Amino acid sequence: MLPVFRGSRELERLINSRTDEIRMIERAKIVTRCLEGKRNDEIAAELNIRAGTVAVWRKRFASEGMKGLRDRQRSGKPPRYPVPELRTRLLRQLEQPPPAGLSTWDGRSLAQMLGVSDDAVWRLLRKEGIQLQRHRSWCVSTDPEFAMKSADIIGLYLNPPCNALVISIDEKPSIQAIERPSGFVHTSSGKIVRGLKSTYKRHGTLNLFAALNVATGAIQSKTTATKKRPDFQEFLDEVVAEVPTSQEVHIILDNYCTHKKNDDWLAAHPNVNFHFTPTSASWLNQVEIWFGIMSRKALHGASFSSIEQLTQAIKDFVAVYNNNANPFVWRKREVKGAQLRNTIVNLCN
Repeated sequence: MLPVFRGSRELERLINSRTDEIRMIERAKIVTRCLEGKRNDEIAAELNIRAGTVAVWRKRFASEGMKGLRDRQRSGKPPRYPVPELRTRLLRQLEQPPPAGLSTWDGRSLAQMLGVSDDAVWRLLRKEGIQLQRHRSWCVSTDPEFAMKSADIIGLYLNPPCNALVISIDEKPSIQAIERPSGFVHTSSGKIVRGLKSTYKRHGTLNLFAALNVATGAIQSKTTATKKRPDFQEFLDEVVAEVPTSQEVHIILDNYCTHKKNDDWLAAHPNVNFHFTPTSASWLNQVEIWFGIMSRKALHGASFSSIEQLTQAIKDFVAVYNNNANPFVWRKREVKGAQLRNTIVNLCN
């Protein structure tokens, strides 16, 4: 005897659904025909299933309603390896040196060392979010004055002095003018990708000085054959040429040798102040962000048959970039040296 059922809309939705599981749709069809007063053998013949299947879902629906159409919780196959114990062994093993001949652990070597299957190791690694081959790198400054120097520079980004000009300057040395044919090719998977010929010609290198106006994001650049101190000072002259002597100029630099020992130039420009990043922390210099953008968009995969062509390409990119220049928003997160000393066990517990 089936209950008086008021959820016919839910059954109808299930029957017409294109996203629900096939088994749920079949059960909804069985129950609908039961509610119509049909016998089990009639329903089985219509749906091409066994009469016993119809009887099971008729009984489940009669006692539990729509809830009875869903599968009950199953215990599943007992785990072959105790998960907590295997997890502890795996994390400890990752702290040990890898086997001879390997630079890092991989799934197979871990499985062999632990005496378990490859699948068991990979399931646990995925659960813990451990990537054996992926890695990240960063440079942690050991400068004893790191806090003071970085606070000085970040302060210029976030709260520059009133009416002052803040400029971020650096150079990108040894940019190669490489001539290499390129085009598009079909891969074995049917994808169309950019193809670069394996052979190429070198036509020399150049140095690029760049100055980023922190307030506007505009770039001023200069290409040179060398990156010596006179080249650097000539670029500085161009950067401050149109700046009134009454306006303060704060220039952010890294610790490259040509940026130091410029006392004679600074004495001739008393309105200019140098601010040096901490050692091993050139990433505090915002112009480095622009160098990355320029490299990806103007140099990567390009072909240059001469130094002159490379120079023109850089000038063209700077011109286009300045048309839509915007200041960078400083969002660098803190990186602590202690992260390098943390073990996997500490990170996962």
